Amino acid sequence: MSYLCIMIRDKLVFILLLPFSLIYGFVVSIRNVLYARGILKSISFDIPIISLGNLSVGGAGKSPHIEYLITFLKPHIKLATLSRGYRRKTSGFLSVTPYMTADQSGDEPLQFKRKYPDVEVAVSESRVLGVPKLLGSQPDIQTVLLDDAFQHRSIKPGMNILLTEYSKPYFADFVMPSGRLREWPSGASRADIIIVTKCPNSITEEQRDDFIEKLSIDAHQRVYFTRYIYGSPYYMYNGSQRLQLSEDHNVILVSAIAGTDYLNRYLEEQVNFVHPLSFEDHHDFSKHEVAQFKRVYDNMDLQKKYILTTEKDAIRLDKHREFLLKERLPIFVLPLKVQFLFDKEEAFQSQIKQFLLDFKV
Repeated sequence: MSYLCIMIRDKLVFILLLPFSLIYGFVVSIRNVLYARGILKSISFDIPIISLGNLSVGGAGKSPHIEYLITFLKPHIKLATLSRGYRRKTSGFLSVTPYMTADQSGDEPLQFKRKYPDVEVAVSESRVLGVPKLLGSQPDIQTVLLDDAFQHRSIKPGMNILLTEYSKPYFADFVMPSGRLREWPSGASRADIIIVTKCPNSITEEQRDDFIEKLSIDAHQRVYFTRYIYGSPYYMYNGSQRLQLSEDHNVILVSAIAGTDYLNRYLEEQVNFVHPLSFEDHHDFSKHEVAQFKRVYDNMDLQKKYILTTEKDAIRLDKHREFLLKERLPIFVLPLKVQFLFDKEEAFQSQIKQFLLDFKV
């Protein structure tokens, strides 16, 4: 299909879905107005609450930025995270342990707990009920990080952090289902901090300034830019066994995350060949699919071949541990961390510190 045909098709789909987007956007706007006028109430708590989320559906990098905040804050204060536990097969409030499965807790909360076992991690469909239960079970908690809670207006956080992806900014998008936005771009005015994520390595100061101008930020808002730094992949069942990617490596990339373009571009620059096996975000891998990974691996007529996956996907693949170990599949996990650009990491950390120091009940 030619590029022109794809453009025409996408435009037609947008037009067909536009009435539904307008209805959805109207309903969300009414809800936000009710909260803004105090008709619907937001609850505040007597400890600092930091909410991190986005306007779009998935892919902006919430989990890596939550992990950045955990790494930054946990040496100084008693910290907890609260998520909804998306696609878990349990319900209600649940304190996550490292020995749970993704079916019990959701993949991202379990990832947090296994990486940071000394941090309290909990899940609850209702954040407004989850926070009191979290504090009731751990009364010495000093700060709660709310994961993916920008649209959860029932809680009024002390600080709102909004993420937007550099290549898919909210100001160039539309509300669902025509676009990817959960609410109109004007909702960004509730943010105290806007982080532009997944920036290219080559981004210039001129491009940064142009992007900030398009955000049309308010006076109280601060904007930061980040990118991902990928580490050396480690064997899924032995973290000390590392793989140094090189141009003679061939990779089968198993991923079920929203937006793989950034990851694919990175790998294509590092290895000889990438065979992507992509699934929808938070996909629950079946036995059949895991067996298919082995068949693809066995049929790849190349040397130095490996199966590569993300940390979040490894959490869900772990339910097939017995099969993966039995078949001795070389599944390596690609770690990543967030890096602030334009020498603004200290400014970001100072803003977070000042918020915590200034917090008053």
